[in-house]
Amino acid sequence: MNLWFTEYYENDTALSIKIKKTLYSGKSKYQKIDVLESEQLGKILLLDDLIMLTEAHEFAYHEMIAHVPLFSHPEPKSVLIIGGGDGGTAREVLRHENIEKCVMCEIDDMVVKVTKEYIPSVGSQFDNPKLELLFKDGVKFIEENTNKFDIIIIDSTDPVGFAEGLFKQKFYQSVYDCLKEDGIMVAQAENPYYYADIQKDMFNNLKAVFPIVSMYLSFIPFYPSGMWAFAFASKKYKPLEKVKYDDIKKMENELKYFNSDIIKSCFSLPNFAKKVL
Repeated sequence: MNLWFTEYYENDTALSIKIKKTLYSGKSKYQKIDVLESEQLGKILLLDDLIMLTEAHEFAYHEMIAHVPLFSHPEPKSVLIIGGGDGGTAREVLRHENIEKCVMCEIDDMVVKVTKEYIPSVGSQFDNPKLELLFKDGVKFIEENTNKFDIIIIDSTDPVGFAEGLFKQKFYQSVYDCLKEDGIMVAQAENPYYYADIQKDMFNNLKAVFPIVSMYLSFIPFYPSGMWAFAFASKKYKPLEKVKYDDIKKMENELKYFNSDIIKSCFSLPNFAKKVL
């Protein structure tokens, strides 16, 4: 059979991937969850019929959301991940030996269970003793904790439904309060081709709270347009100001996307993306 999965975007475009079969299909309290097996890209995780990752290319997302802040902070020891239920961000955070504790706060335990069973290459660190896994509302968790973390990573879905609150100014103020005095926050930030209006609101909300706010890019074939943005917000450190290039060199051979040249260049934006800021 000639089977294809198609994700339709809001601007009359779409992405199609040829698949072999459906490995899992279910519905949690929060969302529909599917795992497909593709012809060329390995397994695919869908949430509400949107592609969250392909096994072949997930590194372009997870390495960039984790290593940019971790190598930009002089001495990170504590990390909080909000969302990140597939486990890929935690996997990358825990490559850093200096991390003493990584807390992952994911609202939907079924995403963790499904990924751990069907895509173990991504959800490989759920049993790591440094990882504290909580199934809670990330907004409430951050509101209840202050001055706790060196790095906070917001690995969320799009700003709709239960994830909408993760893009509001009130939430970013709670993130600011939850960070230590020299903390850094990074969040997935859509893309400037298709979602410039969402980005403008997001970055305006961030700039109302943080003194240092910037955007950086990764190139991920399974996300709309192939260009994906991340928000970098810091209390103290500017992008590239404290990068630990020697430490990056030690890790580069383990990675598929991130390296010392990438961190130098990823904050370089095309003019149309600069206008978002």
